[in-house]
Amino acid sequence: MLNDLETNKQNAIAFYRLAYLGDPVSAVELYVGDEYIQHNPLVDDGKQPFIDYFQRMQQAYPGKTIEFVRAIAEGDLVALHTHQTWPAENDKTEEYVTMDFFRFDENGKIVEHWDAIQRIPETSNNPNTMY
Repeated sequence: MLNDLETNKQNAIAFYRLAYLGDPVSAVELYVGDEYIQHNPLVDDGKQPFIDYFQRMQQAYPGKTIEFVRAIAEGDLVALHTHQTWPAENDKTEEYVTMDFFRFDENGKIVEHWDAIQRIPETSNNPNTMY
C-alpha cells in the first residue's frame, strides 16, 4: 500500500488525540504497527511503555487539552504542530508548543515517533506567536 498523505495526517491526529486525552490502549490498537520505536527519552521503546506513559499523564493531568495547529505529510512521515495546555499549581495552567513526527509503515500504521516540546513563555522579544 502506498502512503496516502491525507489519510496519514488524519490518522496521526486521531492517534495523538486519543492517546493524549486518555485512551492510549485504543490509540495503539487502531493506529500502531507491529513495532513502535520511540525517540522521546522519557518513554521506552514499544507499545506498552507508550500506553503506560499516557495512562500516567492522564491520571496526573486529567484536565490537559490539545489543539492541532497544523499537520504536514511527506513520504512516510507526518509532522504535527500542537498547542498543549496542562494544569499547574494554584489553578494555573502551563502552555506548550510541541512538534511531533510520526513514521508510517507500508500498511499505513505508525511505527516510529520523535518529538520536541517547549514551554510557551509569558513574554517574547518579538510580536509573533509560536504558531
